[in-house]
Amino acid sequence: MQLDDLYRRVIMDHYKTPRNRGKFESGEAVTIDLNNPTCGDKISLQMQVEDGIVKQAKFTGEGCSISLSSASMMTDAVKGKSIEEALKMAEDFSGLMKGEPVEFEYEDIEALSGVNKFPARIKCATLAWNALRKGIEHTQKTDN
Repeated sequence: MQLDDLYRRVIMDHYKTPRNRGKFESGEAVTIDLNNPTCGDKISLQMQVEDGIVKQAKFTGEGCSISLSSASMMTDAVKGKSIEEALKMAEDFSGLMKGEPVEFEYEDIEALSGVNKFPARIKCATLAWNALRKGIEHTQKTDN
């Protein structure tokens, strides 16, 4: 099996069986809604941040396999991380989309590395990560 085939399978697994899809029933959560008007992808990200740690992250939305699998991977990867670590991951993901060699502790994210060959799809892959950044910014503003 070639690496591209493996990556495609990882992406489709997250698309067909998304991790952390849904909404929080109760409790404090930051909610960020973003969309990509170019292709119609929509993400609603919810995060519970306590003492500077992303305790939980969930998402809902609709869109292409790249957008939704990226959201699934991101929400899995940031749980339990400090907001600084989560922001670093978002920076690293931006680098990955620019073709920079980046390694992630949560290896599934690397399956999206081929997206950088399709510039029109980069916005799809980064939508959830941009929501993460905005959510952390909102959290930092309300904590001060």
